[in-house]
Amino acid sequence: MNEEKAKFSLKVAVQRIGSALSSMVMPNIPILIAWGVITTLFIGDGWLPNPQFALLVGPMLAYLIPIMIGYTGGKNVYDHRGGVVGAIATMGAIVATQGSIPFLNTVSGMDPSSTNFVSGFKDAVASRGTDVPMILAAMILGPLGAWVIKKFDAWAQPKVKAGLEMLVNNFSAGLIGFAMALIANKVVGPIIEALTKVMAHGVDFLISNHLIPLANLFIEPAKILFLNNAINHGILTPLGTEQVLKTGKSLLFLLEANPGPGLGVLLAFWFFGKGSAKATAPGAIIIHFIGGIHEIYFPYVMMKPALFGAVMAGGVTGTFVNNMLGSGLKAPASPGSIIAILSMTPKGIGSFAAVLAGVISAAVVSFFVSALILKNDKSMVDDSTLEAAQAELASNKAVAKGQTQVATDTAIVATHIKHIIFACDAGMGSSAMGASILRDKVKKAGLTIDVTNRAIANLTDAADTLVVTQEELAPRAAQMAPSSTRVAVSNFLNSPKYEAIITSLTGSQTADQVVAAQDDVTNEIDLNLIDEVVFAHDATAIGSATMGKETINAIFKNNGVKIPVSDVEFLALSAYNAANIVVVVTQGNLDKAKHYAPNAQYLSVDSLITTHEYDKMVARMKK
Repeated sequence: MNEEKAKFSLKVAVQRIGSALSSMVMPNIPILIAWGVITTLFIGDGWLPNPQFALLVGPMLAYLIPIMIGYTGGKNVYDHRGGVVGAIATMGAIVATQGSIPFLNTVSGMDPSSTNFVSGFKDAVASRGTDVPMILAAMILGPLGAWVIKKFDAWAQPKVKAGLEMLVNNFSAGLIGFAMALIANKVVGPIIEALTKVMAHGVDFLISNHLIPLANLFIEPAKILFLNNAINHGILTPLGTEQVLKTGKSLLFLLEANPGPGLGVLLAFWFFGKGSAKATAPGAIIIHFIGGIHEIYFPYVMMKPALFGAVMAGGVTGTFVNNMLGSGLKAPASPGSIIAILSMTPKGIGSFAAVLAGVISAAVVSFFVSALILKNDKSMVDDSTLEAAQAELASNKAVAKGQTQVATDTAIVATHIKHIIFACDAGMGSSAMGASILRDKVKKAGLTIDVTNRAIANLTDAADTLVVTQEELAPRAAQMAPSSTRVAVSNFLNSPKYEAIITSLTGSQTADQVVAAQDDVTNEIDLNLIDEVVFAHDATAIGSATMGKETINAIFKNNGVKIPVSDVEFLALSAYNAANIVVVVTQGNLDKAKHYAPNAQYLSVDSLITTHEYDKMVARMKK
């Protein structure tokens, strides 16, 4: 038992370190994207060569990106004050390794529109031999500088006389930042430079010997254990940026971001899955492949652990193809959407073809391996819902580790809650979608509670806060917010616990009134008199409408109901203005839908991907 607990604690510790790394880089991804776009467009071999705009490339990489990461790392530890000291310390490391003014002047003197600009830029880098972007140093110095000033404040502030607070605060931060900059200049910068070079040579060796695909044997399962952002932004982004400086692109940006392995798994569930897993797979494909939220496919793999082999096979295949074809991106693709990936692809049909070949090959291999597993897995016939399978898996994990589920019983939720926070590894993507769903439910219930999302590393402990997180991250949530009420769910996008949360927050009487109000809208619908079901949505809800449509199609099929189901945007809804049409719409858009089709019947739901109301509608048909 102690050994299991030790493994469990190690996993939580690794997740915590990974989150700390990714939380420094992810808020600054827009800067990396801007730098990548500028590089792609304006250098000599770019799409739109421009001498003036190309001058932004060097300073942004040398100064802006590391300083912002150092500031963010410090701010995560000790607010703005920590961020300032972290940025000062980072500058010390930059100057130690760049000697950047002469170098940048050399680069700036070149003509970016000339054919010799790219080779000249690379020659300038090679001749200096010491030009290493201090991204890794910033990820160390930012939090370290903030920790030092935080400890100093804890010691000094109780001793400061009234009226001297501003003087002490400003001088202490300035002097500590000064000292940290000197230490970074003489110690941290040179060490990070040496380590970066060693790692870069290691990556070059793996790539040149076609061994880099082996990295996906670690990356793919680690992603699904919520280390995806840590790997991509904490490890691959710094190394990839160094590689871009030398070669103009990097394969490392495609190792974790490749959507092919997840796409293959979701396609396999679409064709060979059962129950809700099959019904929700098409919508999940849109969210994953187009939206770039990879977390959407993690529960599908976790419900059938053999599928870890499928994503590993797909990842290795995709990276192998990318390596052989010389694929690479000019900057990180975040989120991992095919749109973001193609926007960061270097100029040239060959470059786009190579990147797409890596994505397609990964998807094909992952699909066939997943299909083989699903078709031969007899337990799939018992898999009635994705939620049930996820809950069973989480329960088994908890028992095996000697742990109990952390605060998953929503009966403990009380009316003192003033804030609801959805927490995931990065505080973006899936947690934002979950927060949006529950925020709508909270609003419909007449509550004034704010619902937000953030990275789990940034949780603060408060007794008046309800924290909602994935079951895999529940132990970390317990450590970060022990006094908060905590609820763990298997899937942010479709959890029955949301209804229980609303019931507990409102009290049973108010909750009953809400349910009764919903029933009043739906209890007159008779599917025996209906010729078509239509999902009405706006342009921002295409994914949820698709998932809802596939879900109700699956329910109809299982119950022998042969009624067509479609989806349209509100502007096209007037074509369905008839009493034999049922329009499915979210409660917030009910009045809008009725404006376009006043004669249709309506099924008003909290979320288009819910199943409770669809089951009730079919049950009434059978009475």
